Amino acid sequence: MKLRPLGSKIIVRAAEEEEKTAGGVLLPDTAKKKPHEGKVLAVGPGRTMDDGTVHPVAVSVDDTVIFSKYGGTEVTLDGEEFIILDEDQIYAKKE
Repeated sequence: MKLRPLGSKIIVRAAEEEEKTAGGVLLPDTAKKKPHEGKVLAVGPGRTMDDGTVHPVAVSVDDTVIFSKYGGTEVTLDGEEFIILDEDQIYAKKE
C-alpha cells in the first residue's frame, strides 16, 4: 500500500454499498446508505502519550470494523477509495 497512516490513524476500505433492497428493488445513488463497515488495510504506530510512551492502536490489519458513518476522510489513490479514520471513530471490531 502506498499510504502509511501516522499516529493513531487507520486506513479502511469500506464495504460495498447496497445496490438493491431485500425485495430486489434497485436503489438510485441518492438512496444508497453510506457504508459504516470496512476492512482495516493499515494502522499507524499508535498515540504518543505525554510521557513519551506509545499506546498501540486497538485494531489490526485485516480486522473488520464498524465505524462512524460520517467520520474520517475519504481518499482516492490509483482509482481505489479509502477512508482514513481516527482510532476513536471506530466503534467496534467484528469477531
